[in-house]
Amino acid sequence: MLEVRGIHAAYGAVRALEDVSLSVGAGEIVCLLGANGAGKTTTLNCISGIVPVTQGRILFEGEEVTSERVDWLVARGIVQVPEGREIFPGLSTQDNLELGAWTRRRHNGRAAGLERVYELFPRLKERAAQRAGTLSGGEQQMLMIGRALMAQPRLLMFDEPSLGLSPILVQQVFRIIRRLHEEGMTILLVEQNARMALEVSARGYILENGEVKLHGEAGSLATDPQVREAYLGA
Repeated sequence: MLEVRGIHAAYGAVRALEDVSLSVGAGEIVCLLGANGAGKTTTLNCISGIVPVTQGRILFEGEEVTSERVDWLVARGIVQVPEGREIFPGLSTQDNLELGAWTRRRHNGRAAGLERVYELFPRLKERAAQRAGTLSGGEQQMLMIGRALMAQPRLLMFDEPSLGLSPILVQQVFRIIRRLHEEGMTILLVEQNARMALEVSARGYILENGEVKLHGEAGSLATDPQVREAYLGA
């Protein structure tokens, strides 16, 4: 579904990515691991059209999308759940969710989308009229995932979905990721919890200083001595 071929990216004179290649097959979960500053978020932002690619190509379902606008990519089905609590705090929970369907405003299905999100996250239905800025951190993370689902993604990219959450909420987030995968969603996952990311993923890539240093089946990476020492605390 997704092919990233030798992309480079920079912030001014600072190199962020160099010759990064990866792929995600339809229906797969693939994880992208690495230390802070390794280039994981930049990779997602290049795929999303937020950060320009200076060299290389990005293909989605065989079509080159390297230089397309963010809104076009979202309408095409490439949707990102960003790191942090990127919500509209002054709007209600439901208004935040409905904004997720903005690129599909000419299509039917918004009510069905809301129903699906509320079925996945009953707490959001309880908080539908509540200002999003007053939700707990865990509820705001649910809201960001729900908003992304309202865009009807074909490729859903998560950037550190467990960041700052309690262990119980981390388990809940990963249950949702597993469920979405079981329903056929294609997922590219950036996650600080390497152990859980490898458990749910089919394959993984390790980024260091903007370059892919290792890649392979998730099970093989989980037993690799370098990966265990650097990311699994073993």
